[in-house]
Amino acid sequence: MVYIGAHISISEGYEKAVKQAADIERNTMQFFSRNPRGSSAKALNFNDIKRAENLRKELNFGPLVAHAPYVINLASHKENVWHFAKVVMEEDLERLSTAGVSYMVVHPGNHVGKGIEYGIQRTADCLNEVLTEETDVMVLLEGMAGVGTEVGYTFEQLKEIIEKVDYEEKVGVCLDTCHLYCAGYDIRDNLNDVFEEFDEIIGFGRLKAFHINDSKNPLGSRKDRHENIGDGELGIKTFENILNHPKIIDVSLILETPGKVDVYEKEIKLLRSLIKENK
Repeated sequence: MVYIGAHISISEGYEKAVKQAADIERNTMQFFSRNPRGSSAKALNFNDIKRAENLRKELNFGPLVAHAPYVINLASHKENVWHFAKVVMEEDLERLSTAGVSYMVVHPGNHVGKGIEYGIQRTADCLNEVLTEETDVMVLLEGMAGVGTEVGYTFEQLKEIIEKVDYEEKVGVCLDTCHLYCAGYDIRDNLNDVFEEFDEIIGFGRLKAFHINDSKNPLGSRKDRHENIGDGELGIKTFENILNHPKIIDVSLILETPGKVDVYEKEIKLLRSLIKENK
């Protein structure tokens, strides 16, 4: 099954978000677990959650993917910042479990001058504080572009974080086309090599979501500026290759391109047109 969706607002409820997604041929979706720039979280409506769950079953809808707010920093050396990230993740994982969400994407964080190894350990420490045997929402570490002091822009860094987590079976990976390319992974001209490297280092079994967007910047630029599909450095052929790759099965492909629902509708139709019939 090929799951294609986009980042969407759930401010009017899960059921309406699923309906909106289905209306433009989406069968998965991503949303922020709470306000992306702040700490507020909307109270859950359990009737809405049940209706959304029934609708998803009726539509054969794929996994729900949440994204942690941008303001948290799992790698921070400041105790108050790190503690805030821990509390937000603990609260959101519990809430998302109640809502039937499968995955929560989180940025590994920024070491802010303390060094990559410090950032890796600090991120793992935070996950060890948050994840328990009862946690049933998988945390997906997002591969980053390598801007500034970002942690997690190489497969080796992501692997090292995962290996330091006690409940590592509860940790997966979300890749991002723009981030990969800008971090130096040539998915435009050498996709198979990149995927083989990922499989050898981390393993495709951990890949649960893939952010789909073109890049405004060239290979290895260590910048993070998303572009609409086909309008950037990657080009249409890159996405055709990804969509038809045998490893991309049951992975949630989430648009994170500039624009809103009308743009997403056009881009999802474009992406679906690239899928070969035997996929």
